[in-house]
Amino acid sequence: MAEFDHLLEVLAVNRSHGSVGEKSLLDAVGHAEAYVSALPESAVSLADLGSGGGLPGLVIAVRCPHLRVTLIERRSNRADQLLRSVHALGIADRVVVCAQDVSVVVERMPGAFDVVSARSFAAPEITARWASALLRLGGMLIVSEPPVASLGRWPAPMLERYALSDLGTRGAVRCFEHVVLAPS
Repeated sequence: MAEFDHLLEVLAVNRSHGSVGEKSLLDAVGHAEAYVSALPESAVSLADLGSGGGLPGLVIAVRCPHLRVTLIERRSNRADQLLRSVHALGIADRVVVCAQDVSVVVERMPGAFDVVSARSFAAPEITARWASALLRLGGMLIVSEPPVASLGRWPAPMLERYALSDLGTRGAVRCFEHVVLAPS
């Protein structure tokens, strides 16, 4: 329970700096728990796109001590706050903050991750493009879906272009597997 309270304190500091917009941190952490529940048991590395104030990345890192987590945040002030959060939570031995655009991370670490998470990162096509470049074959993309997701938000031709297979929703998140596509 102390770990959970400490996580809420850290997220409250991030909110005071404007990098967490949720009014209820309990609800925000509850939403981030959906990512934790969707993680494959075999996962050992995760990249969180557009980490902002640490949702869901910090929650995942705290809840899953077996994971190596890379928080990707291009805005330097938010990345600095994330770095302070990582140290405050005592997880700096396995959590890295990349204060760079995702394109730079892709150049350095293509196909390096078992899981990519994204919450409010970008439009589906942009998220799919960068996640696909970061995922190893068989890896999983986990994204947050709006309360009322529109049909066609993740069209089959786009998923095929980025070698992603729709695994469906799991609570408040949707999962995709990075696959080898058969030649057409």
